[in-house]
Amino acid sequence: MRAGTDTALARVVSVFGAAYPHHAYLFANKRANRIKVLVHDGIGIWLAARRLHQGKFVWPAPGNEQWPLEPAQLDALVLGLPWQRMGSASIITVV
Repeated sequence: MRAGTDTALARVVSVFGAAYPHHAYLFANKRANRIKVLVHDGIGIWLAARRLHQGKFVWPAPGNEQWPLEPAQLDALVLGLPWQRMGSASIITVV
């Protein structure tokens, strides 16, 4: 989790061959309480970090390398909202 923008970008390029426009790449620690998201927004690259003081981020089952998010879920992830509960209308629902 010490990687900066250039190191994270180098990891993405080594795994995927390139950083594709309008894609986000998530990095997480083993305890699943910290993530970094590297985003190629079509203009440039930016890196954001999020740390949870309680709880964990929930990930898909092993073997499922790609997990599509709706635009509202990505916005919520970056802004720190509970993205697991974001619906298609950008409304947070009770789980």
